[in-house]
Amino acid sequence: MRLTAEHQEIILAHYRAPHRSGLREPFDAEIHRFNPTCGDELTLRVRREGEGARATVADISYQVQGCSISQASVSVMTDLVIGRTAGEAEELHSEIAALLRAPVPESGAWPSHLGDAAAFRDVSRHPARIKCALLCWTALREALS
Repeated sequence: MRLTAEHQEIILAHYRAPHRSGLREPFDAEIHRFNPTCGDELTLRVRREGEGARATVADISYQVQGCSISQASVSVMTDLVIGRTAGEAEELHSEIAALLRAPVPESGAWPSHLGDAAAFRDVSRHPARIKCALLCWTALREALS
């Protein structure tokens, strides 16, 4: 998979020094996911404050084994989602999933509010890797439902 040097650097930084890694308590939901395509395995814990779509994501902790894409993606996801409402997290998931499944535009630009998630834009060129990048997002969606 070919990534731009800048994107590769961001992914490797999150892979080498993941944010919020390790399972913590308390938590409201725990989800375990496995990606048979490349062997990624994720346990995700989410703690919420409040109820429904207005509930705030107070904390996310996780344990992940697998490729650098899946490990970096969950680190980036925690940065984007903690402090947002469940509804906002759902919107981010939908937006990132749509962008990953769309052809990479010539400019390669992603919306700036996606921060380090922009490093995953080149994944759309490799359909088998999209599942790696979205593994944590689908687990989060289930944990918040």
